[in-house]
Amino acid sequence: MNKNQGLAMILACMASLGMSCKNKNEVPQPEEAKPVVQVVPVDVNKEGFDLLENMSGHWIGQNKVLSWEFDWFAFDFRPISSSHVLGIYEGGTMGNLLTSFFVTDYKNTRTIMARNGGVLSGIYRTSYFVLDSVRNDNDGAYYRLVDAKGGASVMYMELRFKDNELFFNAYTSRLGENTMPRRHMTFKGKRGASDLHTQAKTEVDFPKNILAWDFSNGFREDYLYVPDDLKTAKSASFLAERKDNDVYKLAVASGDPFKIKDHPHLATLEVNIERNDSIKDSDLFVYLSEKRLTDENGYMITDSFETVLQFPILTGGENNFLFTYLHPGTYYVTIIADKSGDQIPSLGDITHPSNKIVITPEQNAKIKIRDINVQN
Repeated sequence: MNKNQGLAMILACMASLGMSCKNKNEVPQPEEAKPVVQVVPVDVNKEGFDLLENMSGHWIGQNKVLSWEFDWFAFDFRPISSSHVLGIYEGGTMGNLLTSFFVTDYKNTRTIMARNGGVLSGIYRTSYFVLDSVRNDNDGAYYRLVDAKGGASVMYMELRFKDNELFFNAYTSRLGENTMPRRHMTFKGKRGASDLHTQAKTEVDFPKNILAWDFSNGFREDYLYVPDDLKTAKSASFLAERKDNDVYKLAVASGDPFKIKDHPHLATLEVNIERNDSIKDSDLFVYLSEKRLTDENGYMITDSFETVLQFPILTGGENNFLFTYLHPGTYYVTIIADKSGDQIPSLGDITHPSNKIVITPEQNAKIKIRDINVQN
């Protein structure tokens, strides 16, 4: 499997955390029925509020989804308000994956929820998790967030922080269709050095124990997703489908109570690419980074690739891409045409001088990339 196929698979599996992919080489695990446990939120007035600050960072490491392993992966989690941290993985025009953590009131408790989901080939899903376990010991700070309706018997995520390291596991039962959750994703990474995260904290006065969204009344049951073979929803999840991947219309159609337009501080960036004959059929790596990835002459700067924040891939002659849920900041946009065909930036690939762009809060920015003609 090449990198492009791998990224497609990781997106398909991760963005559909509640509807897990199957790998023909995966060893089947026994089905064991687990009783549904009542969800009891952690009161962050007492413990667990530090999850938000621990989560904020540029995390660089390795990712494993089912049996597929990826030697390099990154998540860019930054605060978007005083009590809300968000990170998104843009996989390309086929879709994306986001996870955010925010302060809310739920079941008469001040707690932290996670919102996880995205768009995959026209299918929109968001699922809501609630913090139900916190532990601090020699292994670091541990947090578990479970499906806000069905609890850990439906799906859950675990996060552990120790010495600037993050261990992030996700487990799913296909929104309650399977009898028990199975390990779905394992990410291990270290916090990178980034001025953008420090800047974001200052801009939004982060962190504060105030409401980012109010779920004190819970969820509308008639909006929740119900699998065809079930009579009632087992998960706090919302689904919708459209062929055009329009996240704004999909959010409304799904009944999702917390839509993209409700998120403060974020922007969008439309990248339009002018292909020449030499790269008309090449896969294009679209990079957003904190440092320039190519010099003034268009040659790659290897040491700068650790500052990559977003890394979608365009295939099949695609010429444009829209970054959504984009954090404000100063970025370098770099397009690399994979002429070598090895699915990584390398000798033989065609590039251009990195383009600098400043993104401001709630801006709908555009950039045109031309002159992709420098062979490395």
